[in-house]
Amino acid sequence: MTLSRREFIATNGALLGAAALPRSLLAEVEARSAPMPALKDWGQIRRQFRLTPEYLHFSGFYIASHPQPVRAAIENFRDVLDANPFLTVENGMFESEAQNLQDKVCVDVAAYLGGKPDEIALTPNTTTGLALVYHGLPLQPGDEVLVTTHDHVVHHEAIRLSTERNGASVRKIKLFDEAANASADAIVSRVREGIGPKTRALGITWVHSATGIRLPVRQIADALGEINSKRDEKEHVVLVVDGVHGIGAVDATIADLGADFFCAGTHKWMFAPRGTGIVWARTQNWARLRPLIPSFSDLELYNAWKEQRPARGPNVATRMSPGGFLAYEHQWAMGTAFRMHQQIGRERIAARIAELNSRCKEGLAGIAKVRQHTPRAPALSAGICCFEVEGIKPVDVVKQLLARKVIASTSPYAVTYARLSAGLMNTPEQVDKAVAAVRAIAT
Repeated sequence: MTLSRREFIATNGALLGAAALPRSLLAEVEARSAPMPALKDWGQIRRQFRLTPEYLHFSGFYIASHPQPVRAAIENFRDVLDANPFLTVENGMFESEAQNLQDKVCVDVAAYLGGKPDEIALTPNTTTGLALVYHGLPLQPGDEVLVTTHDHVVHHEAIRLSTERNGASVRKIKLFDEAANASADAIVSRVREGIGPKTRALGITWVHSATGIRLPVRQIADALGEINSKRDEKEHVVLVVDGVHGIGAVDATIADLGADFFCAGTHKWMFAPRGTGIVWARTQNWARLRPLIPSFSDLELYNAWKEQRPARGPNVATRMSPGGFLAYEHQWAMGTAFRMHQQIGRERIAARIAELNSRCKEGLAGIAKVRQHTPRAPALSAGICCFEVEGIKPVDVVKQLLARKVIASTSPYAVTYARLSAGLMNTPEQVDKAVAAVRAIAT
């Protein structure tokens, strides 16, 4: 349930004197919003992005270029906020559930994830989502968090900062020796072997930005389910997934992956406004957590504060959404990005990304001095191709590609590789040109 602004901040008199104005402003946003384009062909989809045409953009996974529908939604919300900030935020956030724009965003997100709107917490990025989950878990001395050696620094740091406070321990395991030669069965086997009697949480990454490998999350979840079936409920292992490079790139229903907590920024493959993200969990899993940051999205928290009593009922997703004012025009425009993906089609998007990146891997495989670290199998990869060129540091490979007007990147890990990532803004011909540039560097 959302907060009533009448009770929360402003006086009744001020609101009653201006109640109609914000409604007309928000109605204006909807009235002047153009219909979602048909987005039937890839050329039309590419034209939604304002990318510099003289470069080949192969780092789109890093942070989104806002496509036209998202830009328009941001601009429309920004216009009404600039014209009347108090009344617009009052109506869009606090006055009524029917008008609440965060709730509307959650409806659009849930339609894509396959979950329910009340299972979604809105965050600014993956980092915040992971921190909220790990700091929210009721860990204590004697408990263990299991994570892999392959995860991003923010995943490791979220766990470290949490366990330093609650006294739980951390252990890291390797899921594979070489990503390019990994198999789903071997990965699941290592997870099974890694779970110990004190393990209470397992943290993994769906698609790794270090090597481009995609983990078999559903199979890992099933293995955990078997382990948990032999344990008391208080000793169950919860599965926390960093899903930022899978959502929007892989044809999977997030709610069916088997994650207990799914954390992702939506400003990468989803093309949602920069500074937006989600955590998804089922109702019973939200009840496990303790909120970390005060929320503006739950009426019971406000009522409990006002009445000087503990909040009633179990924890819910809205209590985990960080409060405080933010760039509302970005958060409120999130739903447009999810509707855009629905308009194109999740299966169609995933097939296109797989096609382009398979073409990239096949091209790189034909270059003698190139070693690939991303599995060739589509089932174990997604939209990131990691490689190295013999005798050239990855950072220098990226610099030389940039000199050839190809924007690549390096992976920010202790062991780093060059990366090419083909997305909806790319064409097969551009992939061939990028591969040719790598060939020229390697020759």
